[in-house]
Amino acid sequence: MRNNTSSETTSFKKKALISTGIFLGVLSFSTFVLAATPVATTKTVTAPVSQPAPSFQFDQLPDMVNYHDFVVGPGKIELQIAPGSSQTVDLTVANRLGSDKVFSITEEDFIGSNDPNQSVVLLGSDRGPYSLKDDIHIPSTKVTIPFGKKVHIPITVSVPTDAQPGGLYGSVLVSVVSVNGSTTADGVGATNPVITRIGTLFFVRVPGAVVADGSLSGFTLPQGNIIWSNSLTQTDPILFNILFKNKGSVYVDPSGTISITNIWGAPIASVAVDPWFAMPQSLRFRQVQWVTTFLFGRYTAHVVINPGFGTSTDTADLVFWVIPWKILLLAFIGLVIIIAILRWIVTHISFVSKK
Repeated sequence: MRNNTSSETTSFKKKALISTGIFLGVLSFSTFVLAATPVATTKTVTAPVSQPAPSFQFDQLPDMVNYHDFVVGPGKIELQIAPGSSQTVDLTVANRLGSDKVFSITEEDFIGSNDPNQSVVLLGSDRGPYSLKDDIHIPSTKVTIPFGKKVHIPITVSVPTDAQPGGLYGSVLVSVVSVNGSTTADGVGATNPVITRIGTLFFVRVPGAVVADGSLSGFTLPQGNIIWSNSLTQTDPILFNILFKNKGSVYVDPSGTISITNIWGAPIASVAVDPWFAMPQSLRFRQVQWVTTFLFGRYTAHVVINPGFGTSTDTADLVFWVIPWKILLLAFIGLVIIIAILRWIVTHISFVSKK
């Protein structure tokens, strides 16, 4: 009886051990499966926040006349900005094209030129030696302007903290494209795409020591030193050509006066030469007009140019003649008549002396 009991006990222990082993094996396999199965995760995606379109101030133009053009102002902006600082200026665009238009606004560098007939050269996508285009910030590259409206666009110019003393130069260009099929308010249709660009030039001076050097290099008359006048009472305006050579590293604004004296040295007129910019290492041309009444004879023009820096001035003299050809023609005809009369008198009239 005891032996049977022992056998049953031993058998029960074996079964218990086998069951425990099976349970541990199943548990281990389940743990392995759970560990090998990737855990699903939840990722929160934030939708991009759209920036609100910039709002511009619009003004009504004085009239609703279709001038077939648009006007950008001002044409030139001069700023003095310290490194790490910025300034915001107001740019205006007036739509006088006859219909609502979408205008494109871009920035571009420019440089001076040694061609007297070309004041600046726009560089397109290239960077200039005194680049500013990356530091000009435009709130929007496109703006729709209704016909007869003028928009104010704030332009911010920032100077980097590591900027060196001197000048930075860039432009803001405004353009509009007339595409095929578009018509204006007066019914004029566009047959070919036409692109017109008008720009505002930005001259930024960074304070500090700079090299300013330039001088007057030419003072002439485009029509030569003898001017033939067509009128007996009014002389056409006289044009003076002035050339200024900027040899420095910054732009300058030369200005001055032209004084005119007659053959006896008496002053008869003084013409102001308003400031005009000259880019670094460039030749700048300026034409000044003198509106006068009636001129006849020899005159001397004396120009005094302030180069835009320092206290020194450059001077030059120009002697010219103004001759009304009609007066000469009348004088010649009169002289011929007088000579003819004298010859007739000599040949037809004899003088007899009495003894």
